[in-house]
Amino acid sequence: MSKRKEEKITEKQRYKEELHQLQIELVKLQRHIISKNEKILVILEGRDTAGKDGTIKRITQHLSPRETRIVALNKPSDREESQWYFQRYTHYLPSAAEIVFFNRSWYNRAGVEKVMGFCTDAQYEEFFSEVTDYEGMLVRSGIHFFKIYLDISRNEQKKRLEARKDDPLKQWKTSPIDAQAVKHWKDYSSARNAMFARTHTSFTPWTVVTADDKKAARLQIIKWLLSHLDYAGKDVSLTLPDQTIIFGYDPLCLENGMIKA
Repeated sequence: MSKRKEEKITEKQRYKEELHQLQIELVKLQRHIISKNEKILVILEGRDTAGKDGTIKRITQHLSPRETRIVALNKPSDREESQWYFQRYTHYLPSAAEIVFFNRSWYNRAGVEKVMGFCTDAQYEEFFSEVTDYEGMLVRSGIHFFKIYLDISRNEQKKRLEARKDDPLKQWKTSPIDAQAVKHWKDYSSARNAMFARTHTSFTPWTVVTADDKKAARLQIIKWLLSHLDYAGKDVSLTLPDQTIIFGYDPLCLENGMIKA
């Protein structure tokens, strides 16, 4: 066996071992949440292929399905289109003892809907006039609320989109929007930057994770969540995130290249 192959096996094993230990911590956290009737809401945003599905899968893999929900909504129906924008999302918010993950969220309006012209300028501006108040109500109601953005590079997105086309197990992920993802890279960057600028508050801040390395991003997101929640029996040595990989949003992150242009 070549040295390079041995190194890859060792790296993969280290990842599996660390993930296993962190999943044990997640189970501890869930037991605490259930015993204290707490409510946890995590929304994951990012470009197509950023790694949201894989991250949620690893986080929820060993959690109780009765108290864990994953929300990934389809295109709104005509009836939902007629409703207040946040109405259908509100239906899926966590109740006591629940952890809920939104695989994309109401921030569709600030991202894909804006870029692809699926909403009007008036609807886009109305979203920004309401979203921070809406999120403030969630926090004041007692929900532990986390907004995480998975940030990937243009080259990495291209590579993942091409790999997706050839993978028979990922055909359900392909869509006509994929073809527009790279073409509209700069438009998505502008929409993302506006989203950060207009919705990052001290009360409901954004967290950004560098996600070109999927495995590292998954581990750091888990650590970040665990480090921001109290629970019995926490192994603090396992839950210290690497803040060169995952960090709180700051406008300087755009200027210094920590967030991809």
